[in-house]
Amino acid sequence: MILGWREWVALPDLGVGAVHAKLDTGARTSALHVVEIDIYRRAGRKWVRFKVDPDPKRPNRLIETAAPLIDERVVKSSSGVGELRAVVETRIAVGGREWPIEVSLTSRDEMRFRMLIGRAALAGRVVIDPKRSNVAGTPRRPRRKVVK
Repeated sequence: MILGWREWVALPDLGVGAVHAKLDTGARTSALHVVEIDIYRRAGRKWVRFKVDPDPKRPNRLIETAAPLIDERVVKSSSGVGELRAVVETRIAVGGREWPIEVSLTSRDEMRFRMLIGRAALAGRVVIDPKRSNVAGTPRRPRRKVVK
């Protein structure tokens, strides 16, 4: 599949119908902008509850969700600073295809894109044409409770 350097993607397991993401082969790990991260135990397993803030133009439209915590990792930002992040596995949907990816949860409030898709999520599935953007169109939006 050929995609541009930025694309609209969905994260159906998390109830995120559309988030504008930057595809970045320079980054290994994918990252999603979230707020209010809370790690807790459910049926003897660690879970993480958080709110996704997919649209910087509408910061009052948060999507409350939860997922099993698969890891906590130190991830270095583009400035080289390490941060301990919760990591979840979820499906990504783009261009009519879906596959599982690992996503670290962090504040990307100062970044232009609410999601960064790293090379681990793209390898073997996607070729990026850096001259193009939004090749795949906008994904269908699933119905999900929106927290105000």
